[in-house]
Order: sequence, then structure tokens, then C-alpha cells
Amino acid sequence: MRNSWSNRKLYQTLCRKKTFTDEFEPGKEKLKRVLNIFDLTALGIGSTLGCGVYVLAGTVAKSIAGPAVVLSFIVAAIVSSFSGVCYAEFAGRVPKAGSAYIYSYVTVGEFIAFFIGWTLYIEHTIGTASVAKAMTNYLDALLGDPQKRYFKKHLPMHVDFLGEYPDFASFFFVIFIALIVAWGVKKSSTLNKVFTMLNLLTLATVVASGFFLGKLSNWNIPKSEIPPGVDGGNGGFSPFGWNGIIAGAARCFYGFIGFDSIATTGEETKDPKKTIPLAIILSLFFVTVAYSSVASVLTLMWPYYDQDPDAPLPVIYANMGMPIIKYMVTCGAVFALMTT
Repeated sequence: MRNSWSNRKLYQTLCRKKTFTDEFEPGKEKLKRVLNIFDLTALGIGSTLGCGVYVLAGTVAKSIAGPAVVLSFIVAAIVSSFSGVCYAEFAGRVPKAGSAYIYSYVTVGEFIAFFIGWTLYIEHTIGTASVAKAMTNYLDALLGDPQKRYFKKHLPMHVDFLGEYPDFASFFFVIFIALIVAWGVKKSSTLNKVFTMLNLLTLATVVASGFFLGKLSNWNIPKSEIPPGVDGGNGGFSPFGWNGIIAGAARCFYGFIGFDSIATTGEETKDPKKTIPLAIILSLFFVTVAYSSVASVLTLMWPYYDQDPDAPLPVIYANMGMPIIKYMVTCGAVFALMTT
């Protein structure tokens, strides 16, 4: 009997749910509600539309989906929207900070929320480190690799699971961003909006120039015109068939990760029950349009099988003799990394 009671007590403890009573009453808020729909939409776009928009389309188009990478992005967007509407519904029901952690705490219990909370912590820690590393690598390459050459010579690290050298620039970049966030949510939101607008302006320039310079013939390249030894599939708009489109969608899905950051602002948003769901939907819409447009002009301007997998847009503009737009795209990637 005692064991049965203990097991039942343990089960109740692990499955107890978070409840809110008077926490939503005026004057009980711990954080200032200063964010509006424009702030949250910019946050969602900035967090989702990262440097992947400058790289992902070229990688998928080259050897996975071809020009049909546009369809891959649309399929990925549809799948992402299922997750998006779930976040939107939970944000409307539980307008609190904490994202998936607080949602699971309220609906399924503390034990599951514990694991989700730590998973989110690990996800954001690894993501922050990855973006910081990508940021400094990008800037270092743009300046001629001064940091890489210096530290590989003077402070090399000969450990298999570590980098070739200590990346101090990444460390100071993370500290810099942390100071901006600590400065205040409104000020950091304003800075995020500035970088997001610069990123969108860069993408608009790419799309406009791409549709002007693109050739429809690049969407219908026959197999006979594909150079020998190049993995170009069967040619045409979908050289790798539906298998390639779906495989490409799996890769493109990564490009839609980030909109859930909107859900973490529940206690800093004006009217979160309406603003957060709408911001999530708007972010997914604008990101889908941006990815699809960039993928379209990328494959219209240059044959899909000849795309550079690491930096497709700068290479294309360099090959077309347009260095100004090339450097604009390079700066746009930096802006995207800043918002991510």
C-alpha cells in the first residue's frame, strides 16, 4: 500500500502542471510590455532569415533539386507552418516567456517541461556558438584571413574535437551581442530592426537584379548540354525528380528554424494573445517569399549544376562582372548573421 501511494505521489509530482491565477493582472508584470507587431515580425524574420538564404539555395540546387529548389522551399514552408500554427495557438493561450518550455509545463507537466527546457538551452547555446563562428569566419575571409593565419601560427590547437585555433573574435562577438541585449529589450529590438531592414534591402536588390539578368533557358537545360562528369541529373526544371524535391525540402526546412524566438517574448509584448500569433504567421509568410524569390533568381541567373555550394551569390555576381552587388551580398550576409 505504501509503495502504491509513493508511486502515485511520484507520478503526480512529475506530471504537475503550471497554473496561472493572478499573474496576468495589471501591475503584476515583471517585464515591461514594449514590443509591438512590427518588433516581433522583425525579430521573427531576422531570426529565421539568416545567412542560410545566401548559401542554402545554391547548395540544394547544385546536386539535390536543381531549379526545382523553389518547390523544395515551398514544401518546407508548408511543413514549417504546421509547427508555426502550434506555436501561434500556444502563444495565444499562454502569453508568458519561455516558449516551448512553458507551453509543455502548462499542458503536459513538469517532467516533460524539464527535458524540453534543457534541450532548448543546449539548442540555443550550440546555435549561438555556430552563428558566432560563422560570423567571424565570414568577416575573416572577407579581410584576407588575418585571424586564421595569426592564431594557426602562434596558438595552434592539436586536438581532434576542437578547432584549429582559438577563435577570440567569436568570443568577443558573443559578449558584444549579450551587452546589446542587456541594454534593454526596446533598444536591442531597434537594432535588430535596422539589421533586418538592411538584410531585406540586400535581398530585394538580389531579386530585382536577378529577374532582370536571369534567363528562362537556365530552367530548361537539356541533359545533352550538361558537361561530362557533372552530376546534373536529367536536366530540365526538375533534373532529380520528386525524390530530389523532397530531399531538398528536408534541407530547406533548416532555413525556417528561428521563428519560435517570437514565442519567448510573451511577457514583453503588448497584447501578446493577438500580437504573437500574427507575428509568427507574418514572419513565415515573408521568409517563404524571400527564400523562394532568391532560389528563383539564383537558378535563373546561373546554371544549377555550376552553383558554388559555399557562396553562390557572390560567385555569380563576380562571374557576371558585377563587383558592387557582390560586395552588397557579402555585407547582407553579415547583417543576416547579426540578426540571427
